[in-house]
Amino acid sequence: MNSIKLPAWTNGLAARGASALAAPIFIVVLLAMMILPLPAFVLDVLFSFNIALSVIVLLTALYTVKPLDFMAFPAILLISTMLRLGLNVASTRIVLTEGHTGGAAAGKVVEAFGHFLIGGNFTVGIVVFVILTIINFTVVTKGAGRIAEVGARFALDAMPGKQMAIDADLNAGLIGEAEARKRRSEVAQEAEFYGAMDGASKYVKGDAIAGIMITLINVIGGLIVGVVQHDLSMGQSAETYTLLAIGDGLVAQIPSLIISIAAGMVVSRVANEDDISSQVTNQLFARPEALYITGGIIFALGLIPGMPNLVFLLLGSALCGGGWLIAKRKKEAPAKEAAAAAEAAAATAASGATAAPESEEATWQDVMAVDTLGLEVGYRLIPLVDKTQGGELLKRIKGIRKKFAQEVGFLAPPVHIRDNLELKPSAYRITLKGVEVGTGEAINGQFLAINPGMASGTLPGLVTTDPAFGLPATWIDASLRDEAQSLGYTVVDAGTVVATHLNHLITTHASELLGRMEVQDLLDHLAKAAPKLVEDLVPKVVSLSTLQKVLQNLLLEGVHIRDMRTIIECLSEYAGQTQDPNELTAMVRVALGRAIVQQLFPGTNELSVMTLDNRLERLLMQAMGAGGDGTGIEPGLADTIAQQAANAAAQQEQMGLSPVLLVPAPLRVLLSRFLRRAVPQLKVLSHNEIPETKTIRVTSLVGVPM
Repeated sequence: MNSIKLPAWTNGLAARGASALAAPIFIVVLLAMMILPLPAFVLDVLFSFNIALSVIVLLTALYTVKPLDFMAFPAILLISTMLRLGLNVASTRIVLTEGHTGGAAAGKVVEAFGHFLIGGNFTVGIVVFVILTIINFTVVTKGAGRIAEVGARFALDAMPGKQMAIDADLNAGLIGEAEARKRRSEVAQEAEFYGAMDGASKYVKGDAIAGIMITLINVIGGLIVGVVQHDLSMGQSAETYTLLAIGDGLVAQIPSLIISIAAGMVVSRVANEDDISSQVTNQLFARPEALYITGGIIFALGLIPGMPNLVFLLLGSALCGGGWLIAKRKKEAPAKEAAAAAEAAAATAASGATAAPESEEATWQDVMAVDTLGLEVGYRLIPLVDKTQGGELLKRIKGIRKKFAQEVGFLAPPVHIRDNLELKPSAYRITLKGVEVGTGEAINGQFLAINPGMASGTLPGLVTTDPAFGLPATWIDASLRDEAQSLGYTVVDAGTVVATHLNHLITTHASELLGRMEVQDLLDHLAKAAPKLVEDLVPKVVSLSTLQKVLQNLLLEGVHIRDMRTIIECLSEYAGQTQDPNELTAMVRVALGRAIVQQLFPGTNELSVMTLDNRLERLLMQAMGAGGDGTGIEPGLADTIAQQAANAAAQQEQMGLSPVLLVPAPLRVLLSRFLRRAVPQLKVLSHNEIPETKTIRVTSLVGVPM
């Protein structure tokens, strides 16, 4: 028998089950409600479901911790709005066709709202309906829509700063690629959520207007139908159809008001670890002084003759009693914490108490080796490196070393951390082989708001500069963190400031961190996978010191040495021709050309570079011929080249491009050494290092004035 092959989309539909059919079924039911007449019992069921749905949405919004926990809310807002409008259409049909038979024509729910809630008085019903509509439309919906609009704008404005903060954590090794991808997704989803809420609030606004119009149409249409078609008097027709219309409007308007309140709750709250109920309870009743004063005022009002004295006196006494309980609890809390701290200190002292050692003669053990990498902190920064006080800097430094090893290609030496009372309380110092290479200040408990160049507005706090990259920054309180991010600042804590600075300096001084021991460890690691390759090179062809110098030359110019196999193979091929580390480095760079270009131009085949003007190129080639190593360059020409290169590099960065200078191979080493101090961010490549598959686009020329 021939088998029938179903389309591929049916497999996905079957896999998702009934949930995949929910949306199509809802649309079909909604259209049916608007087109086909529904029995009164079905209307009762649907009106009851609408009320239950609105209550579920409100309670879900109240217990939501952050907006993204209720990401489906904009879609639910639209669905509930369309459901109410569909019910209005269906109930309008049955009210106008069967309304003359009595109050139960449109179902028990509409009858109950028309008689029980408004007492059967259509004048009262009109007033109640108008008040509910005004509250929903003018207060709740309008306010929630405005908050959603502003939230969407702030979320979009803060996206670049949040993305940069994620990149900073990733570069500092605080988070992995998976966590960074998750955070970027949450930032994008948050912006989309507020944008969707901004649009969805318009549906609620339109629903309120539609409720008024539908009720008026029902009243007018009912009068016409009752008088003309069913020969009712004007009074009977007004009483019958107005009560049904008002009951129908209230059945729809009350769930609409509940949904609007839920929307306002979701967009107006400030996200933290508590839900709305916990936030209100913990913050509104946090200060006993407020309860004392309020209780006193209410108690005094209860003493005025003519007032409901018993109610006011009871409420005032309850508020004062609540303030006393809160004050008592606050006083007991420090004592409990102090007792716990004293017990912990006593236990530590009992376990660690030892007799002071006697003085001994100096020995060679007293000669302390210089730490390759050191971090010294002031006493106020000790909590950052103390695990018992919640410090995470040690964990972050481990992440930095791991990330450095994965990206650069060798394991950086451990960082020796110690306190230094000679430093300022909030200062720190980073040392390399005992010599200071970086210093800065980090205020524990505050956040550093860094201006990446696109932030708007100013922040109150201590104005400073980012110690790692020199960007303008301000130390701010934790309460201003969200405001700073919304203005476009990159906000990081004190531990991240120190970790980022340390990571930057480790990367910058990578060549100095690669000693003989590290090179030997690299060879031992490579020998596990390719023992013959390492055995044939060191020390038979190239000495360990020459290999170290080649690797240091690569690191000095920011070239990673992860591809040790290619480096070893290239040295094995050309070491027989020369033992000059600089010449061997140039040959290794050609072999690593694809990796170097990928590092500078990730994900593109077109390389936007700067080049030398033909006249300047000829002058430099002549200088190379005269001086051999470029010492024949005139000082004035050297200053001009440095100035022109700096201007061209700044222009490249303004265009969002990497500042890369492409020069002939004989000039690469000369210009790289010369421009390294003048323009540190500039990378110099030779034509030989560019893979044939790449396209070169010249964006600017470096030349000399005519």
